[in-house]
Amino acid sequence: MSTYPPVANVDSLPPGTGRTVEVHGRRFALWNIDGEFHAIDDDCPHRGGPLGAGVLQDGHVHCPLHGWAFDPKTGACLSNPARPVHCHPVKIEAGQVWIAF
Repeated sequence: MSTYPPVANVDSLPPGTGRTVEVHGRRFALWNIDGEFHAIDDDCPHRGGPLGAGVLQDGHVHCPLHGWAFDPKTGACLSNPARPVHCHPVKIEAGQVWIAF
């Protein structure tokens, strides 16, 4: 069964921004893309770079270490399709972003 803890205030993450959030010892990259929130595993499968500190360009998150690109909606890796990251369901309630894991 999934747990949905709150991880951020909706207003603290404007569209086009992301960050790393930690819940129960796990790190997630949380992104607001055009008002929709998406959560993926924070560690890039290439060298472990923090995807929450990446750059959003054309709807894709680019790892800050070596630029691997990911689709935060699906977890697909555009740089190496064999190395996706896991996506986590997100819900918004009472002005809070909640991530399932």
